[in-house]
Amino acid sequence: MAGQRVLLLVGFLLPGILLSEAAKILTVSTIGGSHYLVMDRVSEILQDHGHHVTMLRQGGSSIIPDFKEEEKSYQVISWLMPEDYQKEFNKFLSFYVTEAFNYRETFQTFLKIMEELGFQCSHLLSKREIMDSLKNENFDLVIVESFDYCHFLIAEKLGKPFVSILTTSFGRLDFGLPSPLSYVPVYNSLLTDHMDFWGRVKNFLAFFTFSRRQWQVQSMYDNTIREHFPEGSRPVLSQLLLKAELWFVNSDFAFDFARPLLPNTVYVGGLMAKPTKSVPQDLENFIARFGDSGFVLVAMGSMVNVNTFQEVLKEMNSAFAHLRQGVIWKCKHSHWPKDVNVSTNVKLMDWLPQSDLLAHPSIRLFVTHGGQNSIMEAIQHGVPMVGIPVFGDQPENMVRVETKKFGVSINLKELKAETLALKMEQVIEDERYKSAAVAASVITRSHPLTPAQRLVGWIDHILQTGGAAHLKPYAFQQPWHEQYLLDVFVFLLGLTLGAVWLCGKLLRVVSRWLCGARKLKET
Repeated sequence: MAGQRVLLLVGFLLPGILLSEAAKILTVSTIGGSHYLVMDRVSEILQDHGHHVTMLRQGGSSIIPDFKEEEKSYQVISWLMPEDYQKEFNKFLSFYVTEAFNYRETFQTFLKIMEELGFQCSHLLSKREIMDSLKNENFDLVIVESFDYCHFLIAEKLGKPFVSILTTSFGRLDFGLPSPLSYVPVYNSLLTDHMDFWGRVKNFLAFFTFSRRQWQVQSMYDNTIREHFPEGSRPVLSQLLLKAELWFVNSDFAFDFARPLLPNTVYVGGLMAKPTKSVPQDLENFIARFGDSGFVLVAMGSMVNVNTFQEVLKEMNSAFAHLRQGVIWKCKHSHWPKDVNVSTNVKLMDWLPQSDLLAHPSIRLFVTHGGQNSIMEAIQHGVPMVGIPVFGDQPENMVRVETKKFGVSINLKELKAETLALKMEQVIEDERYKSAAVAASVITRSHPLTPAQRLVGWIDHILQTGGAAHLKPYAFQQPWHEQYLLDVFVFLLGLTLGAVWLCGKLLRVVSRWLCGARKLKET
């Protein structure tokens, strides 16, 4: 078996080693947080494999506060938004998060954020010195992150082939995959692939809502397109999505429901994984205090501001006090409310080595917001979860976690100390959750190629072959009425109606002839 894997690996990578030269690749990241982390990892991997990578990145504040800067192996080009714009954008973002924590997340609020991103895009495309510099570099390939549609417009403006990374939940974008509504749940439907009759009805109706919202989000960039592309050659965003040479999806078969994929769609979930290291000694000392009981890791993502959810924090702290395990909680000390005493079994940390802690033999549970990167890391290490989804794709992600039996989810609206404590104890004590998480870990680890090898191998493949036209179906070039066979349906319907009409005419003629013959005989 090991020999077969080696042969497969060599067969996949050898053409790249022999034929490909170092390519000039531009990666684009205009958003911070987990989106930036994925693009940073992609840039790092490609640079380490011999390509010359440059990242175009927004400096200063972004959709999520910036992470601690480290020296990069690749080149970085930064640009800044005007300070007054940034303040306005942060105000909208803060409002969106606050609304979500108060169970009032609305699509209209999200649309306002996308409108601001459209304005940001217009500002970037107006920076002639940056755009001219990028054009002069003559990149071989652009790699974009699909949350901000501006990335597609940048690639189009440069006139270069591009590859897209889907960093969030699978169904958030329609990029041409076959999606049978009988078993592929529409984004935000909160359905599984096992739908009863009413589930299929709901999924069918959800498809129209999803399509309308996709159009509304993309329309937020209409002014930018009109301003920066001449009439007659203005791109349509829905068509730009289909132009991507490849789609790399930050997920895995172990996590997502099985569904039809196209040849240019590649799972790279687990791309963030790096060799694990020993945790710092202070954490080891804390973990050792709880012996065989082990510890629980708590991390609620980059966008969760403790000041926003004081009441939830108090309930969580009370719930952790019920556990016999230790709790390592990523939560800034400076934001901790003065009137709340931290439970004696809880250790607060401004920053923690999440992946290394998930790999620790004493971990028993991961309490998470349900972000894609966090879930993929937990699956990688076979750790069961309790999810507290807040907004975005997090509820969708937790539906999959529950369906696959890796853990359970708690609605933020229903979060009380007793409920959370019971859920955590349930997952820790029921071995079925751990077994399912370990089984998923086996699936992710047993791929013939690692996510990084898949990424590099496919990038090299399209560089060598001059694009991925051979991987994309002709359907991407067909008008919608041909793609859905409406012209065939209309033709066959007309043929059938014509045949029925002709048969009717013939029957009348025969009937008249028979009637005439009978009358003639009677006379």
